[in-house]
Amino acid sequence: MAASAMLGTSGFGNWARLAAQQSLTQDQLLQFDTFGNVSLIHVTDIHAQLMPIYFREPSVNIGVGANRGAVPHVTGADFRKLYGIEDGSRSHYALSSGDFSALAQAYGKVGGMDRVATVVNAIRADRPDALLLDGGDTWHGSYTCYHSEGQDMVNVMNGLKPDAMTFHWEFTLGTDRVTELVEGLPFAALGQNIFDAEWDEPAELFKPYKFFERGGVKIAVIGQAFPYMPIANPSWMFPEYSFGIRDENMQAMVDEVRGQGAELVVCLSHNGFDVDKKMASKVTGIDVILTGHTHDALPEPVLVGETILIASGSNGKFVSRVDLDVRDGRMMGFRHKLIPIFSDVIAPDPEMATLIEEQRAPYKADLEEVIGQTDSLLYRRGNFNGSWDDLICDALLSEREADIAMSPGVRWGPSLIPGDDITREDIWNVTSMTYGEAYRTEMTGEFIKVILEDVADNIFNPDPYYQQGGDMVRIGGMGYRCDVTKPQGERISDMVLLSTGEAIDPAKNYVVAGWASVNEGTEGPQIWDVVESHIRKQGTVTIQPRDTVEVVGA
Repeated sequence: MAASAMLGTSGFGNWARLAAQQSLTQDQLLQFDTFGNVSLIHVTDIHAQLMPIYFREPSVNIGVGANRGAVPHVTGADFRKLYGIEDGSRSHYALSSGDFSALAQAYGKVGGMDRVATVVNAIRADRPDALLLDGGDTWHGSYTCYHSEGQDMVNVMNGLKPDAMTFHWEFTLGTDRVTELVEGLPFAALGQNIFDAEWDEPAELFKPYKFFERGGVKIAVIGQAFPYMPIANPSWMFPEYSFGIRDENMQAMVDEVRGQGAELVVCLSHNGFDVDKKMASKVTGIDVILTGHTHDALPEPVLVGETILIASGSNGKFVSRVDLDVRDGRMMGFRHKLIPIFSDVIAPDPEMATLIEEQRAPYKADLEEVIGQTDSLLYRRGNFNGSWDDLICDALLSEREADIAMSPGVRWGPSLIPGDDITREDIWNVTSMTYGEAYRTEMTGEFIKVILEDVADNIFNPDPYYQQGGDMVRIGGMGYRCDVTKPQGERISDMVLLSTGEAIDPAKNYVVAGWASVNEGTEGPQIWDVVESHIRKQGTVTIQPRDTVEVVGA
């Protein structure tokens, strides 16, 4: 089948026009011209967000090498122009970052797993045998998830009844807890690239694939867990497992399921978009990659050869529906719709709303306690900046009496708009993890540069297979210059200590405070306590725009 012969359409334009007219209803949002004989429903990177939230998409998403200027590395007005999105519309609000605070006040919150349930149930009413697939980063990222060791999300997702999932942050619950939860799942736990570290053989707990018969079609779903677990997260939490992309094994799995009669091959992936693009160019025989990890929300699929890539956003903000026409063992065409979960448009599912309330009830008072207020938009996403992380760095500098602060460039975490209360739940939504100790140590200027160079290469290496991190580590108390076009070791320069205006001395020691160290035995107070203490002292938080990082070559 030639790619040019494949019929493919996206339903994005319809809801965009309705949204622009400010007249969107639930029925209009969910309207879909049923197509073909197979339906896929995709959610990913929920990060334990059970409730409606604000979530600002990034204004900066730098692509390098062959991906420079290609989606998802297009943002703001360029993104809206590319997809024909009208400024000020609901679709502008859902998919772009500009005028976020004003649009958030106009259009309200997004997400909420009770609303996601409404959408999933509506699709199933139209196509009862639709496959619901969860791309992972589900059991991580909130107060209730931390305190229940993922049980709240397991209970809610069991209520949603997915058919399969794959994994990333779930492993930071630790091997014993992951094993306990996975063994109890009523659906498939997949990862062709999850291996036993000692024997270098596929891990028995995680199957590489599962077959489904839907719409008269034999479908194989192959799982692809996050490949860089031991680099991005603490390997001592899951020493029994090794990961990696494992292209050769993926190809072997595709060939194996095709040999067993698979007419449609779906990869449920947590690689990240650019990694999945490269994998699609190297591994033949995959019809659909449901991509995750990089939190990209794209209103249209991206075609790589004969493989379509579907990117469904994060934090419960979107659900993707893909209808496929599969005949004679071949994918002949598709229709796709990225459905934004506008919380003021979609009615909550009553059963799911009750289930969510049950998960939150034991923690309700702690979750709702108001710690302070914000006069500023607090957001995280962006390659280099994020006002939430500026606030976290300020807290580390102040509470830990440091010269320089470091906050990890993780992508998860909802936004708050000016005038919002900051509750304990809000703080945990951007700090919750099982290794949140806020360390305080001394580092030489030379070592600080090594750290920045290493993280920068994880993001800006031209080969996607070497892009192993999130976004750039956030820095407080220091400025620097980053040339994304340079090779590793030459990207970072002009490092300056902001308190004195002096250049960072490679041989001098500086007091550095940070959190989320992957090193076992890290000591210090938990980051959420550090941030809470700082916000209580501030009362009302104001974060001014900062230009302490000069980015070159983007």
